[in-house]
Amino acid sequence: MITIKTLLQRYRMGEVTPRQFIVELLQKIHQVKNDCAWIAIASGDQIQKQLDNLDRLAKEKSMEQLPLYGVPFAIKDNIDAAGWETTVGCPDFTFSPQQNATVVQKLLDAGAILVGKTNLDQFATGLVGTRSPYGAVPNTFNPAYVSGGSSSGSASVVARGLACFSLGTDTAGSGRIPAAFNNIVGTKPTPGLVSTQGVFPACKSIDCVSIMTLTAADAETVLQAIKSNEADRNNEPQFHPIPKPISSFNIPLRIGIPIRCQYFDDGEYESAFLKAIKVTKLLKAELIEVDIDPFVEAGKLLYDGPWVAERYVATEDFLKSNPQSFDPSVKKIIDNGSNYSAAQGFKAMYQLKEYEILAKKSWAKCDVIIVPSAPNHPTLEDLKNHPIIKNSELGTYTNFVNLMRLCAIAVPAGFTSTGLPFGVTLLAQEGADEALLQLAADWQALFNLPLGNSKYQATDSELIAKSTAIPSIQLAVVGAHLQGLPLHYQLIDRHVRLIKACNTAKSYRLYALPNTKPPKPGLVKDPVNGTKIALEVYEMPITEVGSFLELIPTPLGLGNVELDDGTWVKGFICEPYAINGAKDISHLGGWKAYIHQLGAQQ
Repeated sequence: MITIKTLLQRYRMGEVTPRQFIVELLQKIHQVKNDCAWIAIASGDQIQKQLDNLDRLAKEKSMEQLPLYGVPFAIKDNIDAAGWETTVGCPDFTFSPQQNATVVQKLLDAGAILVGKTNLDQFATGLVGTRSPYGAVPNTFNPAYVSGGSSSGSASVVARGLACFSLGTDTAGSGRIPAAFNNIVGTKPTPGLVSTQGVFPACKSIDCVSIMTLTAADAETVLQAIKSNEADRNNEPQFHPIPKPISSFNIPLRIGIPIRCQYFDDGEYESAFLKAIKVTKLLKAELIEVDIDPFVEAGKLLYDGPWVAERYVATEDFLKSNPQSFDPSVKKIIDNGSNYSAAQGFKAMYQLKEYEILAKKSWAKCDVIIVPSAPNHPTLEDLKNHPIIKNSELGTYTNFVNLMRLCAIAVPAGFTSTGLPFGVTLLAQEGADEALLQLAADWQALFNLPLGNSKYQATDSELIAKSTAIPSIQLAVVGAHLQGLPLHYQLIDRHVRLIKACNTAKSYRLYALPNTKPPKPGLVKDPVNGTKIALEVYEMPITEVGSFLELIPTPLGLGNVELDDGTWVKGFICEPYAINGAKDISHLGGWKAYIHQLGAQQ
């Protein structure tokens, strides 16, 4: 069992070479007989070509420019790799792609080595990992239980240390459910953040490539390597814009806890979730109850609504000509997609928007929402007896995520009394991928659980996520941009993070400016007769500052403001001429006190 961080360190120290490590790993892979987690394993020739290419890259670039130098990975077999067949879990559908999927090419360019393609629920339709002619992938902890799907093989090989990371796909939870069931981290980016070019579609409009790793810190490394850039956007069909990055959450972090959750077992999962919530309190976050019913109801639209028609579109011709090639459960689901009309599609879109409005009430209270990754963990016998119902239950807390353009990370959260992994999923609004990965890293450090199906516990350095924060400035606001006041939304729209509420140095005066809508104050430096003025300090991404400046009317502007601890930040200041005829309200100590006084007088 080895993390990406540790392997790279071993390479740097000269303890092992990529050739040595990959050869030993392939020997380990081949020692496992009848391993249905794999559909294809790299041949000696395929490995040799990749290692030769790695040698060439190493001559042209430094290891810092090859963030995945010599790191072995696997991909779900609905993702294209040149020189490999793509089966999508259906032998009769097999085709040979002429080029790599964008994500695969990015990984190879970063120095990673592809060691195999993994099993999946056929056509990525399922959350159980049993709907494949290549065999049902067993859970790595107890083969009587499902591995989770559809990225079953991708989770299995990482949990057993047969790849340092893997790619899956995630439309309804396919990258999160198997991660939770196998004690690894499953990262589902915001739709649009990672290219899906060269990925055989399930629901093309909401599909995501997911990342399976042992740690959130490793997931961060992989995500940075595969994120979309403008060159990708110019050459590929787009269903989503590149989300604006949110590099950090507010302080204190506000975590939403569901007022109620639905479970489909004997109470084991409810107990495990309550235990996880107790540990969450140690993150020094504010825990706030939120209603997740609108999210769950939205999720029902995915399979019990017209989005399943997208699955029919992807396989329509093959389904008509080769119906016998389909897994019975997969065929039943995809066939149902042909029954929806355009009118039903639009009605469902309207309904989704209504659920999103209701969901905003919950997001207004919190930065992150935590839910169980799954409401239960079925056995293979359960699936045999109830193939559709048991699969449907597993999507309770996953189906809505892509429909609502959220990002999500499934993280380990302990074990049940029977020794099976239990996991939770951290949810955040679009673009908060980097901030969520940092939280997931903090989560893993807090729980300190063994990695995958091993007894190995990561070191502190293995769990620390490196800072990927985009450049930012600290901005002090004193008036209508304060929390709860009319212009605060302008800050929220620019993905700011509250750092602290404090005061200026004792050298400022505050004036209520006349004829301003909404009412605004002017902060003026006065070293002789000044006093302390209350303010709030925010961190704003540097990329957002330009658009914010355009919103600031004269006589206000941004300048340097001294805080009461002697530090300086950027902040709102007022041109001195504007205080002529303005009311001096400095004695009140701040703008909110003045607004409160006005309200009391009316």
